[in-house]
Amino acid sequence: MEDGLVRSISTGLSQKGVRDHNERLLLSLLQRHGPMPGSDLSKLAELSPPTVSSILRRLESEGILERGDPTRGKVGKPSIPMRLAPNGVFSFGLKIGRRSADLVLIDLTGELREERRLTYAVPSPDDIFDFLEEGVRSIIAAMDNDLAARVCGIGIAAPFEMWNWHDPSVDLSATLSPWEHIDFRLEAHARTGLPVLLLNDATAACQAEHTYGRGKEFQDYAYFFIGAFIGGGVVLNNSVFEGRQGNAGALGSLRSIGPNGESRQLVDMASIHQLEMRLREVDLDPQQLWSDPESWHSLSRYVDPWLGQTAQELAKAALSTCSVIDFEAILIDGAFPASVRDDLVNRVRRYVVTQDTRGLIPPRIESGSIGGKARAIGAATRPIGAQFMMQATVGGAA
Repeated sequence: MEDGLVRSISTGLSQKGVRDHNERLLLSLLQRHGPMPGSDLSKLAELSPPTVSSILRRLESEGILERGDPTRGKVGKPSIPMRLAPNGVFSFGLKIGRRSADLVLIDLTGELREERRLTYAVPSPDDIFDFLEEGVRSIIAAMDNDLAARVCGIGIAAPFEMWNWHDPSVDLSATLSPWEHIDFRLEAHARTGLPVLLLNDATAACQAEHTYGRGKEFQDYAYFFIGAFIGGGVVLNNSVFEGRQGNAGALGSLRSIGPNGESRQLVDMASIHQLEMRLREVDLDPQQLWSDPESWHSLSRYVDPWLGQTAQELAKAALSTCSVIDFEAILIDGAFPASVRDDLVNRVRRYVVTQDTRGLIPPRIESGSIGGKARAIGAATRPIGAQFMMQATVGGAA
């Protein structure tokens, strides 16, 4: 079978009692490939036409699928493509970052319906969960009752071990230490009453890119997301690889060399945090990087050298990841304007050419396409995937 998604999640089964598997398979194929008629779905999923037709009728009656416009071929009757119904399912996503929290509501097609943002110097549990509770309440209150009933849950994307974040410019112990004892799932469920799923923030960004962005173009790639701290994700055989404990793709922990020859991590050398420190040194407020996207251009005097250093580090890190797995591409995205991302990617491409690549096949260096909301959108993707799609992750934690 040609399709990598089908290979990774197996083909359809026609036996009685496995309808749920087949429904998920067809929904996953429509999510990945877009609208198509039942005859094409039947071939792609290796299911009989009657089986596919029955499933499609059921999903249409439930409002999960809808009919597209008929397309007429050269002969025969026009075919009617089936597609995901935007109002079929909704899901919340909450990204908890070091500088901001984002709450989004997406529909079954991945369209962003609502969003809220909270910015801060340091994340406080009380502030974050108050923000979540109020945001969910207000968004659901504004929805029609029949649509509100289709909200299937909330996904939370957060850095692992937030309490270990170190910032020499701020005393964080009093604010961050409570996070060590927070049960995200229990707290969010108590505040919202919704089913809650948790994943690493960079993995969530990778999931958004893989599901809705340019990640669909590649079968195997490493993904770097640059936020306050850099993180990453890994996609193998068209599936996000999370690892045994959900921490695969922790690319921010790759080794690097500091300015004085000391051993450092990539997170210490290629994160927006380094740019924040430069701004503080000249008495400029770094918070504007998160609240005002235009500041990235007005602060070009400080952004440009940061881009140069970050590009050099990413070029080395990209080749390091390819020494372990023969990735066809490296995708780069981040919490900055698209023009900054494109500049960074072009710089990384130039630096890769200058690196020692003996024994390696240099990967394509490409821009991601989701941007700063990738972590929140990826978090929102998780409840929909868990309840309606084939599990598109491999090696995931239980």
